[in-house]
Amino acid sequence: MSQSLGPGALAGVLVADFSRVLAGPYATMLLADLGADVVKVERPDGGDDTRHWGPPWRTAADGEREASYFLGVNRNKRSAALDLRSAQGLAAARALVRRADVVVENFKPGGMERLGLGYDDVRADNPGVVYASITGFGRAGGADLPGYDLLVQAMGGLMSVTGPAPGEPTKVGVALVDVITGLHATIGILAALQHREHTGQGQRVEVNLLSSLVSALVNQASGYVAAGEVPGIMGNRHPSIAPYEVLPTADRPLVLAVGNDRQFRALAEALGRPDLADDERFVTNPARVANRAELVEVLTEAVQQRSADEWFAVLTSRGVPCGPINDLAEAVALAERLGLAPVVDVDGVPTVADPITLSRTPATYRRRPPRLGEDTDAVLGWLR
Repeated sequence: MSQSLGPGALAGVLVADFSRVLAGPYATMLLADLGADVVKVERPDGGDDTRHWGPPWRTAADGEREASYFLGVNRNKRSAALDLRSAQGLAAARALVRRADVVVENFKPGGMERLGLGYDDVRADNPGVVYASITGFGRAGGADLPGYDLLVQAMGGLMSVTGPAPGEPTKVGVALVDVITGLHATIGILAALQHREHTGQGQRVEVNLLSSLVSALVNQASGYVAAGEVPGIMGNRHPSIAPYEVLPTADRPLVLAVGNDRQFRALAEALGRPDLADDERFVTNPARVANRAELVEVLTEAVQQRSADEWFAVLTSRGVPCGPINDLAEAVALAERLGLAPVVDVDGVPTVADPITLSRTPATYRRRPPRLGEDTDAVLGWLR
């Protein structure tokens, strides 16, 4: 077990983190927020790739420039710079995994095995280890495919349903597949730790970007596997719900997300068009979906009479789900107004708060994202 850095549901759990970029580091940050002691193993010559991915940059108090990308997924960790190509560095890594409760890695399949750090190697000396491997396309037929989020968005079907119009596939504005995969990795690790708690047995956890994306496509994927329908691009519309889209107002776009007939009647009354709720073309959701073009034309004419913020106030008060399209600054400001405390300062570094709220063992913010190798000596001394 580790020398825990603080309280939390996972206090006492040592995580040896051999991952880089996003999916793995996001997962290990969530574990660290919940109390785990995460030792991030990095190359001495540059460390995690995201340390150099900018702009944007943040200038620290001592004048050092840091990539905001790296800062966003690496708080609460210790950084040990180990050269795994050297006998000394490899020996330290092996000592670390022998003590670890959890190992997380996203090397290309076979990479950890060549270093003697694969699952079979580690469990031989540490049978209770939970060993999580994150790949792009699995360890079998997709082992040689590079696991970049953009490629998986394209090859996994996400871009085929995302974009302004048919023929214009578009990526999501963040590496969403990496984030989803990181969440799946976290869930798998926690499940394996719970199993070990009951049985003493460790196990291997495997997640890959492609499978995670297909699972996350939920209704779109189910529409294909259960009903044989291959979905396409619908812009901001929903294939099964109407009105569920973006409409122009007097100043900026407004999202309507009307999920049932009661909400639609409330919308119609708020727009001064109560007749729409009894119109046979719009009286039920299937009817509204079938007659979406006519419905949107009527709604567009009505909502253009007021601003997005006015409609937000009016419609929300009547129980109609809607909202303006905010930029990120406006989104953070909204979360602050709602009392959600979206930003936390960790030793002078502002980071986005952990979204998980636990009443007895809440997330803690104990350490800023580490400088490269700043904990190497302490970790090596502890491992001796």
